[in-house]
Amino acid sequence: MDGTGFDPAGGAGGLTPSGLMQHLRAVWRRKWVVLGVAVVVVALTAAHTLRQPKVYSASASLIIDVMAPRFLDGEVKEVMGEERSNYWFNKEYYATQSQIITSRAVAGRVVDKLGLSTDADFLGMAHVTDEKARLQAMQGADAVALLQSRIRVIPAKDSRVMNVAVDDFDAKRAALLANEVAAAYMAENLALKLRTTDDARDWLEVRLAELESQSKTSELAVYDFKKDADMLSTSLESRMSIVSERINSFNLKLTEVRIQIAAQQARVEAIHRLRKASPEDETWAEALPGATDGPIQDLRRSYTELRVTCAELGERYLAEHPKLLECNRKLSVVREDFLKSLGNVVRGAETALAEAVAQEKNLVRLLDAEKAEAFLVNKKAIEFDRLKRDSDNNQRLYELVARRLKDIELSGMLRTSNVRVLDAARPILLPVKPHVRRNLAVGLVMGLLAGLGVVVLLELLENSVATQADVEERLGLAFLGVMPRLEASKAPRERDLHVHREPKSTAAECCRAIRTNLLFMSPDNPFKTLVVTSSGPQEGKSTTSISLGVAMAQSGNRVLLLDTDMRRPRLHRAFGVPNELGISSLVVGEGTLDAAVKSTEVPGLFVLPCGPLPPNPAELLHTQAFTDLLKAASERFDRIILDSPPINAVADAAVLATKSDGVVLVLKAARTNRESARRALRSLADVQARMYGAILNDVDLSAPRYGDSYLGYQGYGQYAEESKDGVAQS
Repeated sequence: MDGTGFDPAGGAGGLTPSGLMQHLRAVWRRKWVVLGVAVVVVALTAAHTLRQPKVYSASASLIIDVMAPRFLDGEVKEVMGEERSNYWFNKEYYATQSQIITSRAVAGRVVDKLGLSTDADFLGMAHVTDEKARLQAMQGADAVALLQSRIRVIPAKDSRVMNVAVDDFDAKRAALLANEVAAAYMAENLALKLRTTDDARDWLEVRLAELESQSKTSELAVYDFKKDADMLSTSLESRMSIVSERINSFNLKLTEVRIQIAAQQARVEAIHRLRKASPEDETWAEALPGATDGPIQDLRRSYTELRVTCAELGERYLAEHPKLLECNRKLSVVREDFLKSLGNVVRGAETALAEAVAQEKNLVRLLDAEKAEAFLVNKKAIEFDRLKRDSDNNQRLYELVARRLKDIELSGMLRTSNVRVLDAARPILLPVKPHVRRNLAVGLVMGLLAGLGVVVLLELLENSVATQADVEERLGLAFLGVMPRLEASKAPRERDLHVHREPKSTAAECCRAIRTNLLFMSPDNPFKTLVVTSSGPQEGKSTTSISLGVAMAQSGNRVLLLDTDMRRPRLHRAFGVPNELGISSLVVGEGTLDAAVKSTEVPGLFVLPCGPLPPNPAELLHTQAFTDLLKAASERFDRIILDSPPINAVADAAVLATKSDGVVLVLKAARTNRESARRALRSLADVQARMYGAILNDVDLSAPRYGDSYLGYQGYGQYAEESKDGVAQS
């Protein structure tokens, strides 16, 4: 975007208050489209509604308890479950019952009972006159599905009441079907309970026979085990108690024997140490336990006395003396007996030790045997406990299944239901469908929405520049003003000079407003040369150029209009001046500027015609001679307005834009294409032209789309006439 606010891309703004008002004006402008679409939709809705067949509805109310009344003892449980107070359980239960009521099973019961599959009126085949065709169509119809589609379940809020409604084209049949559906639901509910009970009983009977066989087998296994383990006379607990007593007794005895062995071992070791310490002296045995016994003590005493006697005789006699020899012989015999007695004491101690060790071995062997028997008894006890446990479990399961089977057989005999009819259905002669008022209201709303949609679509499809918002928001240009639509009955010259000849008209005031906006675009550096162009032909650029020149001249400026449209010039015809000498002549050096410039009937407004049509207008405008011509004209006139060709058609306007102070783009309201305008702006942007803004031409100020935007312009002419009359009267 350059400094003038020109944005070739352009774009609509957001949802601003002005944008919202623009949308509302668009809707108001096409209000008859909205109303027309709404009327058509309402009419179609009414026609469709009135052609629909009348549908009647009847409903039967049911009370559905979670479980049936209990006549048996509380210990007798039914297969279908029991009542619970949980909110979610009850919610799911009643939702399930709704599904059952609308199921094929219930509908099938009603169809079979009433013979609806052969009822041509119910199937909607009564209008078929051909008997064969009607029968064939009835065979292909699904009466169950048809009835299902007509059943509705309406739960009563915060209660156990459910309303079963059925829709039908006949009021009496609707009531009949509602009552039959309720009865079929109760029958299906009871049948489901009985089927479940029968299935459970069959399964329990099979299971009971299996458990009976398993129980007998396990009992025989326990008996065989008792027989093999000799448990018929003595139980394993008693045998285990006996073995435990034996083990305890053997342990006590073994402890005593081991204490005795320790004592004997100590005694034998002491004897061996004494003997080893004095092997040649018999006195070593005096320290032995048992050496103080009577016989050994007598031998010791005799041995001591004889030793003393022999010692005395040895002092008295010689060695060969008979008395001494006899004494030594007796001493030898007593000593030998004494030593034998001591040896017997030692052997007795060793024999006692050996006996105690042998006794220990025997006790250990007996203890090991008892332990082995204890492990065997434990193993048999484990096996027995397992067999006994299996037998008890099988027996318990058998008794449980047998008791449950009896409960189911007893509960299956009951024919009680948890569903009761509260109110039977009655025929209601007021149809529920079609809803005429509701359908018409919906049709009206949909028609209005469709009309608004059509308006939006038309707005989206409209790609023309029609309003100030289109100029500013979609093209990004400054909006200079509007030129109102002139009467089509006027001659072209009259339209071109309308601002001059009707200075108090709305068009004249609009043109003066444009003049003011142009002068205020750059008050410090006002323009000298101004190019007026359009995106395409027939958009009113020449008329706008003349009107703008007239407004400039009326403000006291010397204004020169240049007819630079060298392909279709028309300024000379608008002012009635000759065209033999003009711009093309001056550029090629023929004639003078003063001779070529023609005065007009508008004071201060002059025109320079195009002159003879050149074969190369664009090259002519590129010349230095044309630049010098503009410079010379700028020195003699205050404002120069160049009426150029359409910029999208030829390149002349782009060339002129580079030689002037600025460019004004003329857009024909509701006719100029936005994309064409954007293409023109891109062409001007490519040559870096200065854009002053755009003028919206041929605006119908009375059109609804402009609302009150230009209301002041509409009443200005009348105001001026009233002011004039008032001055004249005064």
